[in-house]
Amino acid sequence: MGDRERGYAHRVDIRADVDAVWRALTEADYLMRWCSPEAQIAPRPGGLFRASVDRVTEFEARIDVFEPGRRLKLLYLPARDLPRTDSVMVDDFILDPVPGGTIVRLLGSGFPAGGEWDTQYWRLRTSWQQALTRLKVFVEKLSRPGAPA
Repeated sequence: MGDRERGYAHRVDIRADVDAVWRALTEADYLMRWCSPEAQIAPRPGGLFRASVDRVTEFEARIDVFEPGRRLKLLYLPARDLPRTDSVMVDDFILDPVPGGTIVRLLGSGFPAGGEWDTQYWRLRTSWQQALTRLKVFVEKLSRPGAPA
């Protein structure tokens, strides 16, 4: 890992049970609706996650931790459109069931602090924040009584 790395932490409270949130994170049909239209996922340990969260750069990651209803940890693979780095870039989704809903935390780490990464880092950080807002709206709409499946 590099000497200078940075990360981010996001939190969103969703008025839906943890199973509904987990499905939205790990089922391709749902992922494409709130994350990115071309998103793909093979939901299992060692599986693949592919999406363009910022609508510009396609990221591909290996699923490092897959704990249904609890945790989804992604290790990003090198991308040809990004500067080279020896850092291990990680996004770790942690779900906590609470009365009335689910807290989703996204902890990102390992993003290079060098100037050539500034734009990509801020774009990804901001895009995940916006994507989590879309996740909240999507899951809450699906969880309303009488909502179509």
